Amino acid sequence: MSIQEIRLFGDPVLLTPASPVVDFDKELRKLVADLTDTMLEAPGAGLAAPQIGVPLRVFTWHVDDVLGHLINPTLTLGEEIQDGEEGCLSFPELRYDAKRAMNAVARGFNMFGEPVVIEGTEFLARALQHETDHLDGILFIDRLSPEDRKLAMREIRESEWFNAQSESGNTPTIKTSPHSVFGRNT
Repeated sequence: MSIQEIRLFGDPVLLTPASPVVDFDKELRKLVADLTDTMLEAPGAGLAAPQIGVPLRVFTWHVDDVLGHLINPTLTLGEEIQDGEEGCLSFPELRYDAKRAMNAVARGFNMFGEPVVIEGTEFLARALQHETDHLDGILFIDRLSPEDRKLAMREIRESEWFNAQSESGNTPTIKTSPHSVFGRNT
């Protein structure tokens, strides 16, 4: 198990939908361990495989002192909406309010290929939606109101981490998600 580099906004892997996992093998278990170690080291409440450059439908979470992972997730969302602060390890120190469903049921598999159902409310529901979005190439800034997204983009362009990428020749490409993302996940 090892700590991996977290990909930052501008890396194309973050905007690319991830592929389903088809092999539940030793390599997958190592990926889950690397995701968990990297998330805990960061520290964060969740981390998706694309955030470490692996385009597979896998994520981990750490909410209310509970560690978990999910592979090939699908979500069913409740009708009630919550509005709360959200951040992302791919956007260091950036935090904005984003609307999410108050309740989420995630279905998928564990690293051994066994079916798993995770029911979450409030913060866990937010984490499940946020990480599943990563697997679909959707970023949390895509969930912001147009006004907040404009403020966030300004903050990103002025950030030290964004400018360090530019100075090293890795100028991030700023794109808007092609997905319809306002309101609920669909």
